[in-house]
Amino acid sequence: MMRAVFRFRLPYWTALLILVAGATYGCEDFMDIAPQGALDENTLANAAGVEGTLIATYRMLDHVFGAWGYTASNWVWGSITSDDAHRGSEGSDSNPIVDIEVYLWSTGGTDDYLNEKWVHTYEAVARANTTLRLLAAVVEKDPDQITQSDQGGIRGEALFLRAHYYFEAWRMWQNIPYYNESDTDFRKTNVGVDVVDSILRDLDQAISLLPATPRNGEVGRATRWTAKAYKGRVLIYAGDYAGALTTLEDVRQNGPYALEPDFYRVWSAFAEYQNGPETILAYQANHGDRWGYNANYGERLNFPHSGSPFGCCGFHQPSQNLVNFFAVDANGLPVALTDPVGWNSRDDNLDATASAAMRLDPRLDWTVGRDGVPYMDWGPHEPSWIRAPAFGGPYSPKKNVHEDASGAVSHAGYMTTHLNNMNMHVFRYADMLLLLAEAYVEQGRLEDARTIVNEIRARAGQAAQGCGLPPDANRAATLVALHPQCASDARIAVPIDDASIVWADYQIGLYPAAGWDQDFAREAVRYERRLELAMEGERFFDLRRWGIAQQVLTYYLLVEQNRRPYLTNAGPYTHRHNLFPIPSVQIELSRVDGEDRLVQNPGW
Repeated sequence: MMRAVFRFRLPYWTALLILVAGATYGCEDFMDIAPQGALDENTLANAAGVEGTLIATYRMLDHVFGAWGYTASNWVWGSITSDDAHRGSEGSDSNPIVDIEVYLWSTGGTDDYLNEKWVHTYEAVARANTTLRLLAAVVEKDPDQITQSDQGGIRGEALFLRAHYYFEAWRMWQNIPYYNESDTDFRKTNVGVDVVDSILRDLDQAISLLPATPRNGEVGRATRWTAKAYKGRVLIYAGDYAGALTTLEDVRQNGPYALEPDFYRVWSAFAEYQNGPETILAYQANHGDRWGYNANYGERLNFPHSGSPFGCCGFHQPSQNLVNFFAVDANGLPVALTDPVGWNSRDDNLDATASAAMRLDPRLDWTVGRDGVPYMDWGPHEPSWIRAPAFGGPYSPKKNVHEDASGAVSHAGYMTTHLNNMNMHVFRYADMLLLLAEAYVEQGRLEDARTIVNEIRARAGQAAQGCGLPPDANRAATLVALHPQCASDARIAVPIDDASIVWADYQIGLYPAAGWDQDFAREAVRYERRLELAMEGERFFDLRRWGIAQQVLTYYLLVEQNRRPYLTNAGPYTHRHNLFPIPSVQIELSRVDGEDRLVQNPGW
């Protein structure tokens, strides 16, 4: 089947026009006055206006403006708040993110970041609702202007996107107001609102309306299967394991998705691997504007710093705890399962020399940049690539970084070396499979859960980081000086037992049936989610929904603060951290006749 690539190319005037058309929820009376000379929705009430507004709704999947509180990967809210990663960089850079990391969520800077997440999310909802209103207006005025098929597809896509954005807000704050396309009062309460029911209703409608393949053949658009997979995700979060099992089994058995043949391809920037069989929903990054905003702008900080080929900025650094978690035992299974105390004892830099004879899960070196280990095809990761190792540690993020030979680097915008057109997964098939495995465990179908976990582990054993001889002669010379066997070996991905590998003993084992009871299976599925989805912004939300965040993060801080001293300033994780505080400015803006329509979450 031919795959057309769906890219978001919004000229600035279009983006501004859509912002005018959409209703941004939470604003004072003077903000409700239409700007003089601005276009109203009547101007957009045509087929082109409807499609443009829908594309603008997709565009909100990633960072658009402001600081870094809103990105497709949720690295601020789902990763550095967990045991996966640190803010990184150096002590004085973007301090509100450090406050987020150490659970000081009442500070002014943190409130600003929370507000950015809120504003972006509700702007996205406003764009979805504007799409639905415009579509209805166009159909009423001229039913033949948009075909019946496209009418259903547009409505289905807008409903799906609205469901996604509400899910993002719900798993942040839970107690949120809900607006649909017919609302005119944008100061609604968040008390007693069943948002999950509304999300599921939108998804059910989307499933009934969307085609089985992307509309117009444009990969990246939501389909019936996208919506169905996402419904299973929401049901898991809502604790409806029976409903999730039925929904996700259907997707697994009848849907179009599959695991990539090897883990490397999941996060590769090579064009032939983009929108592969594992992609359920992804932000479609591209170079379609002169400032690079339509590239992977939300990840722009998350590259090795000045001593590296990227030049900036050293954020989102993997923790020692995460690196230690990838150690495996003689059976190729996580040491964390077989040695729950000793697995996290290493405090020093796990560089290529230290790990040369260690048994490691090969996903470590697709996830983390380690000194002396090839960093895809950019040469060996080096100490000079780290901005402040005493602060953020010695490791770099890797999943969001493009290969040199991929040609994915941007040619526009600030610091083009760390802007690329690499898609950012919002929801991928391995994530979905592990949610299904979780449902199987909770419903007592343990062998089905083991089958899925072993399927994902078997895929992880298909490829490891190879030499990746750089195209750049100087960086190639650096690699060969350190690893002479790499002199003519440009392979980025190699078999895990390839003779070129001298920086680890990669091993992956499968779980046997013996001992696979419900408690062990539950733990194994949870561990597999961390190994598979590390640094993808899922970890913190997983810990919270499992009800173990306080236990896990208290232990994490107790040990990790001896490695990263600034963590001694962390506030204790308490029950109130199970929900983020609602931004104070939004509560103030919700006030009507002296009464706050928005009520703050408990403990804040």
